[in-house]
Amino acid sequence: HNGLSWLFLASLSFVYFAKAFGGSYMKSSITQIERRFDIPSSLIGVIDGSFEMGNLLVIAFVSYFGAKLHRPRLIGIGCLIMAAGAFLTALPHLFQGRYVYETSLSHIPEENTTESILPCLTNTSHLGIHVQAAEENQAACEKEAGSYMWIYVFLGNMLRGIGETPVMPLGVSYLDDFAREENTAFYLAFIQTVGILGPMFGFMFGSFCAKIYVDIGSVDLESISINHKDSRWVGAWWLGFLVTGFLMLLAGIPFWFLPKSLPKQGKKVKEQDSFLLEDNNEDHGSKPISMNAMAKDFGPSLKRLFTNKVYLLVLLTSLVAINGFIGMITFKPKYMEQVYGQSPSKAIFLIGVMNLPAVAFGVITGGFLMKRFKLSILGAARICIIASLLSFCLLLSQYFLYCDNSQVAGLTMTYQGASEVSYEQESLLSQCNMGCSCSLKHWDPVCASNGMTYASPCLAGCQTSTGIGKEMVFHNCTCMGELTEELSLSPSNRSAILGQCPRKGDCDWMFKLYMAISVMGAFVSACGATPGYIVLLRSISHDLKSLALGMQTLIVRTLGGIPPPIYFGALIDRTCLKWGSKRCGGQGACRLYDSHAFRYGQLRDGWTDFVIIYCPSTSILYLLSPRRITFLGLVYVCYGTSYLLWGVLYRQLSKRQKKLALRNQAKETALEANRNNGHATVSIIKNMDDLDRESTI
Repeated sequence: HNGLSWLFLASLSFVYFAKAFGGSYMKSSITQIERRFDIPSSLIGVIDGSFEMGNLLVIAFVSYFGAKLHRPRLIGIGCLIMAAGAFLTALPHLFQGRYVYETSLSHIPEENTTESILPCLTNTSHLGIHVQAAEENQAACEKEAGSYMWIYVFLGNMLRGIGETPVMPLGVSYLDDFAREENTAFYLAFIQTVGILGPMFGFMFGSFCAKIYVDIGSVDLESISINHKDSRWVGAWWLGFLVTGFLMLLAGIPFWFLPKSLPKQGKKVKEQDSFLLEDNNEDHGSKPISMNAMAKDFGPSLKRLFTNKVYLLVLLTSLVAINGFIGMITFKPKYMEQVYGQSPSKAIFLIGVMNLPAVAFGVITGGFLMKRFKLSILGAARICIIASLLSFCLLLSQYFLYCDNSQVAGLTMTYQGASEVSYEQESLLSQCNMGCSCSLKHWDPVCASNGMTYASPCLAGCQTSTGIGKEMVFHNCTCMGELTEELSLSPSNRSAILGQCPRKGDCDWMFKLYMAISVMGAFVSACGATPGYIVLLRSISHDLKSLALGMQTLIVRTLGGIPPPIYFGALIDRTCLKWGSKRCGGQGACRLYDSHAFRYGQLRDGWTDFVIIYCPSTSILYLLSPRRITFLGLVYVCYGTSYLLWGVLYRQLSKRQKKLALRNQAKETALEANRNNGHATVSIIKNMDDLDRESTI
C-alpha cells in the first residue's frame, strides 16, 4: 500500500502539472486569440471565464457524490474530458482560412516588378476600387468560416473546466484520508509545487508559440511585413492546445489502476473495490451505500457546512483574493506590453521564468514552515496574514513604476510634438497629410527618424518607398517637416521604417524594477498558500471534506473566476486609443491603449463623475471615479479587502480555539472527578458535540 500511496501522489502531481500547463497556456494565448478572432478584451474575458462556467455545471454533484464513488477513476474520466476540450479549442485553426492582417498598403506591387509604393495617394482611384470590392464581397465575407469560430474556443475551454472538476476535491480528500496529519501539509505543498511547474512551462511554451507565425508552413514568411512585436502579429496559438491534449491523455492513465481507497498510514484496513459505487457492506456492519441515501443527506450536509462560521470566512477571503488575482494574471501580459513596451512573447516568457518559480518556491516554503514548526491552525492563519500584508505593500509600490505613453502622432502626441491623449479618429489628420487621401481605419505603424510613431506611412505623409517586406523604408515624409528645425533634419532624412518606435531609455530600467518587485510579491503571497489550505481543511469535519472543497471551488470559480476577466476587460477596452478593423468591416481588436489610463485611470472625457462598482465576492458597493481606477485600482480594492478579512478570520479562530481549550479542560476535570468520586459526568461529554459539528479544530 505504501507503493500505491506514492503512485497516487506522483499521479496527482502530474495531473496538477498537466491541467496547470493547459490553463496557463490559455492565459498566455489570450492576446493571440484576441487578435486572431478580432474581438475586444471584454469578450476575451468571457472566453477565459468559460473554464469556470464548466466547473459550475457539475462541481457540486461531483464533489458530494464523487466522495462516495471510486475517486481515482473519476479523476481519470476527468482527464479524458480535459483532453477532448483541449483538442476542441485548437479545432478552429483547421477550418479558418489564412490570417490576413490589416494594412493600408493594399496596392503593394509584385516582387518581380520595380514599381515603388506610393503611400501618399494623391489619386484616390485605388481606394475607390478597394472600397467597391469590399462592399460587393461584404455578404460573402460575413459568412466565412472564421467569423464566429471563437465559439469553439469557448466550448473547448468550458469542456476543460468540466473535466478538471474532480481533480482537486476528490484528489485532496483521497490524499488526506490516507496521509498522516503531520504529513498532509507537506504532501499538499509538494503537489502544488509540481503543479506550479505547469504554469511555468505553459507560459514558456506560450512565449515560444507567440513568436511562430499562426500559419507557419502554409505561407511565405518573407512576404510578411510584420514581426512578433507588432500589435497585428498572431502567433501559433493552436499548437499548445494540441500538446495540452496529449499531456492530459497521458496523465489520466494511472488512475484507472488505483483502488477506491487506501488505508491510513500506519494502519491496516481491509480494502474493498468496485468500478464506481461500492456495493459491499462497509466495516463495522454499516449499511450499503445507495444513491438515494446520499441524495437525501445532501441538503443536511450543505446546512452543516454553511453554518460553519470559520468555513464561511475562509470562503469569503478566498473569493476576494481570487477576484484580484484572476483579473491581474489574465491581463498581466497586456499590461506589461502597453505600460512598459514589452512584446507579448517576452512578457509571457518573463512571467514563466521569473514569477512562477518564485510562486513555487513560496508554496514549498509555506509547507516547510508548517511541518518544521508544527504550527497549529492559528499559526497557519498568522502566516497567511503576514504574507497578505507584505504582498499588498509590494503591490502598492507598483503604482509608482511606469513609463510614458508611446509617442504616436494624432493619438498620444500632436503632429507638432505636444502631449495629448485623443480618442477621435479625426485627430490623425493634419495639414501635412490632408492631400494624401489616407485611410483612418487601418493600423500600419511606422517609426520615423524623429522618434515619433505614425499610424500609417500615408498619415506620416511619406511620398515614396524602397525595399519589400519587413525591410521596407519610406522616404520624404512631409509630416516630419513641422519638427525639422528642432531636430535638424533635412528633407532627405525624413524617412520611416515599419513598426512602432521603442520606448525611451529609462523605461527599460523602470521595467526591471517592476519585475523585481513583482517577483518578490509573488513569492511572499505564495508563502500563505499552503497554510491557507490547512486552515480550510482543519475547519471542517471529516465527512464534509470533499463537499467543502467542492463548494469552495464552485463558489470561488463562479464569483471569483468568471466575472473578473469580463469587468477587467471591459474597463481596459475603455482605454483603447486605436481600434483595428476587421476584414469585413467593423471594429476589431485594439491596437494601442492609453498606458496611463490602463494603469490607474484618467479615462476618456464625457464619462460621469462617479461609477458604482459591485464586488460580488464581498457584497460591497464601491463608489469610485472612473478617472482614477482601472487595472491596478481594481486589484488594490480586492487585495486590500482580503487582507482585512484575514484579520476577521483570525479573530474568529482565536475565539473558537479558546472555547475548545475550555471544553477540553472541563472534560479533563470531569474525568478526574469521575476517578475520584466514581461518578460519570455524561453531560459535559455530550456538550462537546456542539463544537464538533462545526469544526475539527
